[in-house]
Amino acid sequence: MGQKVNPTSFRLGNIFSWKSRWFATPADYSDKVLEDYRLRKYFNSKLHNAGLVQINIERSISKMRIILHVSRPGVVIGKGGANLEEIKKEVEKLLNTAKLKKEQVHVDLKVEEVKNPDLSAKLVGERIINQLIGRYPHRRAISQALEKVMAAGAKGIKIQLSGRIGGAEIGRQEKYFKGSIPTQTLRANIDYFESPAKTRSGYVGVKVWIYKGEIV
Repeated sequence: MGQKVNPTSFRLGNIFSWKSRWFATPADYSDKVLEDYRLRKYFNSKLHNAGLVQINIERSISKMRIILHVSRPGVVIGKGGANLEEIKKEVEKLLNTAKLKKEQVHVDLKVEEVKNPDLSAKLVGERIINQLIGRYPHRRAISQALEKVMAAGAKGIKIQLSGRIGGAEIGRQEKYFKGSIPTQTLRANIDYFESPAKTRSGYVGVKVWIYKGEIV
């Protein structure tokens, strides 16, 4: 079962917490889920160059706290915090126009730096995707990613490619390992990311597992 289930959702409530933390009544629940989706979509497009890894959203009655985990916080903050204030105003405008209610939502933005980008499955996966789109040899890209992640201190890494790899006419699946990836150990801290690479010959699915060690 550990190989079929998303490693993050498999460990929710055990070693991982939810990325959206709030309470809502049944009448308001769908609206807040939609708001979270729009916010995440906005941040992923706006902060693509900042190395965005994770977005945590916390809500109270009239306040929203958003924690952005990025590898390049200077890109988000900007000179004298100007860029951060601009993003904050855009988020408040997006929320308050979508709500169509009298109360205004005040947004508190917090930026946290990701100390080691090579241990982030999202950043490693996005780098591989960009290399595949740019027609970089896939085996060389995978080999470089494996070496960088293990050199950064990971216990293990697994990368899986599925589809028309290298422009082949028949789709196939390839898996690359280094170290160990425990699939069913609930205390294992595994970072996971999946996304398609839209290459010229078709889609190539990219999945990355990074094992950082056990959480006691």
